[in-house]
Parts: sequence; C-alpha cells; structure tokens
Amino acid sequence: MIRLMIADDHAIVRSGLKQIIATTIDIAVVAEATRGEEIFEQLQKDAVDLLLLDMSMPGLAGLELIGRLQRTHARLPILVLSMHNEGQIVARALRAGAGGYVTKDSEPEVLLAAIRKVTHGGRFIDPALGNVLVFDHGPARPLAHEALSERERQVLEGIVAGLPLGEIADQLHLSPKTVSTHKMRLMEKLQVDNNADLIRYAIRHGLTVD
Repeated sequence: MIRLMIADDHAIVRSGLKQIIATTIDIAVVAEATRGEEIFEQLQKDAVDLLLLDMSMPGLAGLELIGRLQRTHARLPILVLSMHNEGQIVARALRAGAGGYVTKDSEPEVLLAAIRKVTHGGRFIDPALGNVLVFDHGPARPLAHEALSERERQVLEGIVAGLPLGEIADQLHLSPKTVSTHKMRLMEKLQVDNNADLIRYAIRHGLTVD
C-alpha cells in the first residue's frame, strides 16, 4: 500500500484528489497539508511513502520547500502536481529534487501512474510536457518572485488577500512604515506599478492564498 500525503492549500483540489485515490486498491491518503510548514509536522506523525506537492502554497513553498525536504527527508519521493506547465519551472523542480512532475489538468490515469512510478524510485514527466521540455532551450532565468524575501512574500499575500497595509502590519507585528517599505521593494522586484498589476502577477504565478 502506497501511503500518500497531499500538500495543497485548496480544499476542492484535495477533495478531488482523494476521490481519484479512492478508486485504487494500492494507494491511500494518510496525511494532508495546506502550508509547507505543515508538511514537516505531518511527517513527524505519519509514515509517508510519497509527497504529492503543489508548488504554490502559502508560506514555505516551491523550490525552497523542495530543497529543504531534500535536506531533512532525503528519502521521501516528491511528485509535483502543479498548474504551471512552463519548461523552466518543470526543469527547476526536477533539479531541486522532485522525482516527477504532473499538471493539474492531467487525466487521473496519468496521475496514478506517476504516483506508482515515483514511489518506487522512478522518475515521471507528464507526457503533455514532453514538447515543452524538449523545445524550451532558453536560459533558466529566475522568476521575479523567487527573489522576494519571506517578509516581502508575506506582505504580498496580505495585499492579494485584500488586507489594508495597517492590518498587514498588525498581523506581522511590524510598523506600517516597514510594511510600506516591503511593499515598495516587492513591487520593484516584480516590476509592477500598482496593486492591480501586483494581483494579476500573483494570480498568473499561482501565488494567491485562500
């Protein structure tokens, strides 16, 4: 029996995945996480054979999360399940330590095949991503939001959630002036000029939170 942890911050996605898994006799969902930090907590409590990981979650996420898991749980296979199908993102996830990459619009049969193969030490790439990886030979330029500090990302999440800067400051125990400075710096890094463009960037790159 493959013991699976689903790490995704969207309840609807987790519910749909569990329905797919329920059709099998050799895979069982034993743990769930909605933030990167929760993954480590769950791994202390549950024996897990495979982590099914969304790249875009609140807090610790993406390549940084995969890298930390590689350092602390090197033997845990990771299968990325993501909305992103850009070649550079796929390649970065695999180089960081993921054993496979599947997009969220894949057929259930593809996902189940990926789970079984990566759990047993294999590597799996969504067949739909073949051409993307073959023909995307551009330099692996870092995405702008990868340069954000943890504080800047937290401020971004607050803005995208529609919170005023004063409330963000209260939640982060910072002064409004400091939050304004973080906002200015993150907008410079993302090369946007206003909140509307900032929110569009977050949506486009899956940085939104529920």
